[in-house]
Amino acid sequence: MQLMPNIEMDGTPPLVSVVVPAYQAAQWISTALDSVLAQTFEDYEITVVNDGSPDTEELERVLAPYRHRIRYLYQENQGPSGARNAGIRASRGRYIAPLDADDIWEPEHLAAQVMVLEADPSIDVVHADARIFGNSLQAGKTVMELCPSASEEVTFAGVLTRQCTVPICVSVARRESLLRAGLFDTALRRTEDFDLWLRILKQGGRITHQQRVLGRYRRHSGSLSSDPVVMIESVLVVLAKAAEYEGITSVERQLIERQRHAECASLELHKGKRAFAAGDAKAAVEHLARANAYYHSTKLTVIVLLLRLSPQFLEVLSDFFNRFIYRPRTPV
Repeated sequence: MQLMPNIEMDGTPPLVSVVVPAYQAAQWISTALDSVLAQTFEDYEITVVNDGSPDTEELERVLAPYRHRIRYLYQENQGPSGARNAGIRASRGRYIAPLDADDIWEPEHLAAQVMVLEADPSIDVVHADARIFGNSLQAGKTVMELCPSASEEVTFAGVLTRQCTVPICVSVARRESLLRAGLFDTALRRTEDFDLWLRILKQGGRITHQQRVLGRYRRHSGSLSSDPVVMIESVLVVLAKAAEYEGITSVERQLIERQRHAECASLELHKGKRAFAAGDAKAAVEHLARANAYYHSTKLTVIVLLLRLSPQFLEVLSDFFNRFIYRPRTPV
């Protein structure tokens, strides 16, 4: 790893360390950094971690006006987990505020989140709500609108079953809590935050939230979360890890297994939709039939039956399928 000296660091550490991983982010990162610099809370440092990005030359050109305000690290590509971990290890703050290079904070984000953590030392992580924007059917909605939290306290079961989503772009955590949990799993290129929150909760940590919208979460075709198939496949990897946690109870193991079945059904449904869109009636039938073994949906039953009778129904059913078949929840 290379540390590019750019800011003067005195002996007094900041309260908050903002960690921004950057990979092919030159077109977005200035907006993200501007949202940090516009915070009403000012006791922070910013670390940008260039994760071996192929657009390094352009990225460094964009970062040039900010170099007096940021610490800039360069490392060979390790994925988002490795980049976040590098930034956390290099940080000096009591609290870690992750921010992806394509997301944006509202000006009160740090002030509101730090207030919660300072008021209750037993809280390990606090998150807020985020509004989705960009190239997405969900644009304009918030994460909590799509996935309402049942209570203020975030539970292992709630995160496991995705009844509660902890958006990393509007989360602030105690640095010591992240280190104690083992940081992000570098084997995961997606859903690494889902994995970390589960580990923190299983180890007895506390995660809470406030319902204020304190950030904007960008969805676009190039984002790691844009492909529901690979996202669900990654969720299944995390669930397999969770089943091996030390101290996992029989009730939790049953929850994990039920969630695994739900995710597998969702995966088959998305693969079926993909085959449907590609005009592959045979593959669509196979995937949708597997999905329906879980969902027991009348609509899916009819679609599968018609496609089995005649693949020519595929084109006729296409609009109906995309308009009316329910869409299973995928990680935001």
